[in-house]
Amino acid sequence: MPYCASWEEFAKGAERLYIMDPMKVRYTMKYNHNKGKLVIKITDDVSCVMYMAEHTQDVKKVEKLTSQLMRHMASKEK
Repeated sequence: MPYCASWEEFAKGAERLYIMDPMKVRYTMKYNHNKGKLVIKITDDVSCVMYMAEHTQDVKKVEKLTSQLMRHMASKEK
């Protein structure tokens, strides 16, 4: 599983995965303190998008993406 080269590529891929089938998508974050890296992974068991954040400014981008996905979740009718 290769990492996305840019944040924009990752964010678009993550949103596309969620919109395609919201009930199967998993979103995980893993922080390695020793390396100072945050790995974000979104998968639906068929395809997967991953991004490795190394800078503190990337945390704001992660927060924005998370809130965007939460808005999608809250607006879905069941």
